[in-house]
Amino acid sequence: IVEGVSDLLYLQAMSGVLEEAGREGLSDKWTITPVGGSDKVPTFAALLGGQKKMKVATLIDIQAKDRQAVENLYKRKLLQRKNVITFADFTSTSEADIEDMFEVDFYLQLVNGDYGPSLTAPIEESDLTEHHSRVLVRLGKFFEKKPLKGKARFSHYRPARYLVENVSKLAKLIPAETLDRFEAAFRQLNSLIG
Repeated sequence: IVEGVSDLLYLQAMSGVLEEAGREGLSDKWTITPVGGSDKVPTFAALLGGQKKMKVATLIDIQAKDRQAVENLYKRKLLQRKNVITFADFTSTSEADIEDMFEVDFYLQLVNGDYGPSLTAPIEESDLTEHHSRVLVRLGKFFEKKPLKGKARFSHYRPARYLVENVSKLAKLIPAETLDRFEAAFRQLNSLIG
């Protein structure tokens, strides 16, 4: 179970990149299921977890406000603790979205690539002056000060789509640290199904 379609796109793209490099991607025994937000994860965990012989896990964002809801997944016995995995488990931060699995410079390449015509100038890491562990929060503050041109609005789905559409040319630019984080996540998930 993942929160949204952008998670699905990133996980599929990064699994493919890792497998092409001879590394561990996400096992094809897993079916990635976007549920439309962290608030819907418990409902889907309850629905799917009741199926016999079905292994259910979640890989989700974690924010301070969601910490209790995430903990409730295993406290209410909807999922085993080891099956509740957050992106912060791989970023060494207390809060993280899937976008934080990428190095900031590379993630900004995705944003700049997709939003180029709507930006007054390409965004660089030094432009994100807000001090926060989550890149989406930092980007949100940046766009409050420097809005996109016209009617364009930032959507975290679009950089994910951009990666998928351009993965063949971007794969070589993905930093080793990013590959390591995604591989660690896939290895942990794969270990749950044997």
